[in-house]
Amino acid sequence: MTIKYDNNGLVPAIIQDATTKNVLMLGYMNEEAYQKTLKTKKVTFFSRSKQRLWTKGEESGNFLNLVDIKNDCDNDSLLIQVNPVGPTCHTGTDTCWKEKNTSNFGFFSTLETVIAERVANKDTAKSYVASLFSKGINKVAQKVGEEAVETVIEAMDNNDELFLYESADLLFHYLMLLQAKGFTLKDIEAELKGRHK
Repeated sequence: MTIKYDNNGLVPAIIQDATTKNVLMLGYMNEEAYQKTLKTKKVTFFSRSKQRLWTKGEESGNFLNLVDIKNDCDNDSLLIQVNPVGPTCHTGTDTCWKEKNTSNFGFFSTLETVIAERVANKDTAKSYVASLFSKGINKVAQKVGEEAVETVIEAMDNNDELFLYESADLLFHYLMLLQAKGFTLKDIEAELKGRHK
């Protein structure tokens, strides 16, 4: 890998969780730190303040186990994907930006939040979600079953637009059912990860 180090012999290294894709921290490497990281599979940096190598976790035990290293298009910064052991920041937080290092499912996570807010507001006159939840878990589960059947029917047809429409309905109602049972997509992710070999 070609790396363009700066005038001080350093390259910025962005540390990203290999699973959640969250950015955990930013550090700097020189050639020696880069080579040690490759050899030990534990991310090692060059400390600009102490002017020495330091392996993340050497004192705390919160190592950054190397998964992959990528170079950017100009060869002057690294993206290092890791499996972190414990919190990454020296302050004890998951990231150096004080954010939780949890999975985010993009718009699906937004939908989970919207569903939770509408259930909490209990405005059954204005909210379909609140109205369905007010009828109990059996009605929510029944609706998932109905949407599943409609999705299967559309899958056997040639109308892709209707298939996607029913698939969206199914997924939305499934997110509702998960919450009715006290679960989220993170629980499903954990279950699937447990099955993955």
